[in-house]
Amino acid sequence: MKDVKLSICIPTYNREIYIRNALEYCEAYNFSFSYEIIVSDNASTDATGAVVAEFIAKGLPIRYFRREVNGGSGPNLANAFHHAVGEYSVYLADDDLLVVSGVEEAIRHLDQNPEVVACHAPWNMYDEVEGRDLSQFYAVEEDRTFDRQDFFDMFRFIFEGHIFPEIAIYRSSALRSCWVPREYCFWAFSYLAHFLDQGAVTFLKQPFYRSVAVSKLNATRQQAGHDDVMTSWDKYRGGLEYYLHIAAQRGVLDMSEEACAVYEQMCRIFTLIRMSVAIRFWYARKDYITAYELCTRMVIGGQGDHPEVVKIAKTLPTLVGLQTLAYQVNATSGICCLVIGGMADPDYIAALLYETGLSPQVVVIADTAANDVDMIAQSAVFIGDEVLREEYEAKGYQPNLIFSELELTQHVLI
Repeated sequence: MKDVKLSICIPTYNREIYIRNALEYCEAYNFSFSYEIIVSDNASTDATGAVVAEFIAKGLPIRYFRREVNGGSGPNLANAFHHAVGEYSVYLADDDLLVVSGVEEAIRHLDQNPEVVACHAPWNMYDEVEGRDLSQFYAVEEDRTFDRQDFFDMFRFIFEGHIFPEIAIYRSSALRSCWVPREYCFWAFSYLAHFLDQGAVTFLKQPFYRSVAVSKLNATRQQAGHDDVMTSWDKYRGGLEYYLHIAAQRGVLDMSEEACAVYEQMCRIFTLIRMSVAIRFWYARKDYITAYELCTRMVIGGQGDHPEVVKIAKTLPTLVGLQTLAYQVNATSGICCLVIGGMADPDYIAALLYETGLSPQVVVIADTAANDVDMIAQSAVFIGDEVLREEYEAKGYQPNLIFSELELTQHVLI
């Protein structure tokens, strides 16, 4: 065990088909150095253990550790790292894969530069169905090494390249003091500060990791990283501020009032750019209200002309208004019908309402002259023109269940 060069650390939980797929990829890895695979099982109740045993029997250099209880993703990854005996360690998600040539290059760099404690690289988004790379998550124009405690140059590098230091091969001896839990400060920036505090850190331009964007096992699989993108923009800022705090406490960062204003501005802009990515994701998920909320923050942050904001600005008032209507109707007990009044294409409006979240138990109907008392008591109304309000009130519809287009959109300002 003492001569293991690389520990590939795979945390998993109840993902037997994914861990099988990951280990099949591992079977094909042909590294020029010795390696081990650490599988940390978070108390799975499926056949994960049996699947791993199959590959151990085939001779794959796996060490399997099963936690007695599911402690969450953080402790599961920590468990894998703690059991690793390789000189270097790398995290591998149970649904992703490594790029052998890139790993070889990173290990060669670490071997030749003992002062480097972490070797980062961009990663490829991968279509597993077609077997091809789709895009690269950030780019590094040339290999770049930052000396120990060169915090400011590294910070500027992250800001200018909009870099996320999530994928790295670590010198295992540096992990013990770097990999610690952080709640409000994005872990990748926090840990980067810890590594740079210990030694040099390198960013290579050649990727060594593939993140599966299109899975051959599950076409509708959601990536956990996408949830981070959609919700963690303030954590990103917290991570950058944490990073700067470490630099300041080490006495290697200019903390004058003018310099702090610059850091504040850089953190703000970085966060707003991440928010623009979140807007794209929320819009694609048809959560228009959340996308609009983020747009308002972008505008106040001085990013109102950002392409992601401009692209959806014209459609947001209508879509936010309809989603708000769907919310209001869903929230009201006893409503089983929504009447569309004074609109040219009620079928199209109905389709948009269901798309934006209206309960399928609510029937959308066009304007009707019927005076069915029971129907009226169980109905809300959506009118295109405020002048129709009195007409519907006269029929007996409840005033607070008559919504006009103007009411629903007048506060959607973008």
